[in-house]
Amino acid sequence: MYHPTVGDSPTYEVGDDEVPWLLGTQLTKQWGPLARAPDGARVLLIEAHGFARRLPYHHHKLTLVFSAMRRFRGRLTEAGYDVIYLEAETFGEALSTFFTDYPETTLVAMRSPSYGSERRFETLVEEAGGECRFVENEGFLSTRAAFDEWADGDDGFTHERFYRWMRRETGILMDDDEPVGGAWNYDEENRKVPPADWDVPPAPTFESDPVTERTAAWVSTEFDTWGRSEDFAWPVTRRQAAIALRHFLEHRLPTFGPYQDAIREDDWAMSHALLSPAVNLGLLHPLEVIEAVEEAFETRPEVGLASAEGCIRQLLGWREFVRHVYRHSMPELATANQLEATHELPDAYWTGETSMACLGGAVDDVHARGYAHHIQRLMVLANFATLWGVEPSQLNEWFHATFVDAYHWVTTPNVVEMGQYGHGIFATKPYVSSANYVDKMSDYCAGCPYDEDATTGEDACPFNTLYWDFLARNEDDLRSNHRMAMLYSHVDRKREADDLEAIRDRVTELRQLADGGKL
Repeated sequence: MYHPTVGDSPTYEVGDDEVPWLLGTQLTKQWGPLARAPDGARVLLIEAHGFARRLPYHHHKLTLVFSAMRRFRGRLTEAGYDVIYLEAETFGEALSTFFTDYPETTLVAMRSPSYGSERRFETLVEEAGGECRFVENEGFLSTRAAFDEWADGDDGFTHERFYRWMRRETGILMDDDEPVGGAWNYDEENRKVPPADWDVPPAPTFESDPVTERTAAWVSTEFDTWGRSEDFAWPVTRRQAAIALRHFLEHRLPTFGPYQDAIREDDWAMSHALLSPAVNLGLLHPLEVIEAVEEAFETRPEVGLASAEGCIRQLLGWREFVRHVYRHSMPELATANQLEATHELPDAYWTGETSMACLGGAVDDVHARGYAHHIQRLMVLANFATLWGVEPSQLNEWFHATFVDAYHWVTTPNVVEMGQYGHGIFATKPYVSSANYVDKMSDYCAGCPYDEDATTGEDACPFNTLYWDFLARNEDDLRSNHRMAMLYSHVDRKREADDLEAIRDRVTELRQLADGGKL
């Protein structure tokens, strides 16, 4: 049975008069309440539709969630479980139905990491006349109590310190008290650009099944979705997720590390794991992914330490870190906007209509599959929105709606804080750059009509113009940041050369182009 490895493991039992209630992101009998219930026990799944009408969610995202739930229902039924599967507009309606039929039952549910969900569910259960016992969410590697003890009241969280603590506590990639290889991370080795003749490792594919096909057709008629409805290619069962994991280990892990920060316009997946949707649904536990990667490093010479450590850091470090940061900083984080950005999200994020090869390419990737890898997310999509001055909650909402692996607890710290420097709880400076970074790490610029070397003029890359405008307009907030000192020496030189006025004029032109759909 999988469970958190840092902190006291849950020791509860599920009684005969209790029913495991599994949310749509907890589709597992490997851990949680169902793992503690007898075989053939009654289990509750609620397919609530109301949330899917609040935003124009990506078609693949809704297909993934609903198909995975329906396939899990079938799997449990075949295994002899008494599955109560309720479809309703709201959780409240479904819970009212359940407790009408089973009035003496107590539900047992793992806490959702989304802010306030436990209190909302408690209220709904009480209104339905029932009872529910909430237990630790075992889909993570550290408990809430363990993190809080580690933090010891310090709200100035740093990922690197947390990651090292997790490594020491778990013994993963450790040699006694020292990290394997002598270093804690290998970022410097993971910023290579693949050669033009690099053979791209294949992305995994899965045969379609009738349940997923019917679900996809139903999503098309039932909801106002965004994104392509064809070519759905995400695992919806634990078996498919295990296949995806093996595929990554065999085909993609050896080159994951060196090329994880690179972007190629014609390759949406590169060597990325593509496992986050399955992990966030509960089809895979993060620990089994970590253990498999560690084993591959120890037994296969072609899997370098930079690849293994870089992958493990995402799960053991970053995923755990943002989950706890979200918990500690909500609800303020959701509306945080310390740079007082006020602009609307450009229509190009929804339409993909822009002459900017990088922005258009990244949006097209998301439109096609509900996915873009982490450098596209951070250094193209979030970077541009930050430079543009987009109000952070708008970008957060877009990410939440359009990515297949996006949930509020994931997007909010990644987008509002890491992507847009909205709060300051862990980001020490804005993560922004000019076109120089995009040109260095991608092949977007080669086919773009904008000049990646120009800052002003009608063909100047918007990233360059907006970058210097961003620094100038946020000078009062950022100049005192010691990590920005070098940048502001460049701003001073541009001010002395009277370049800032031309930059501001070009920004005005860019905003007019965007308003006309011609950016």
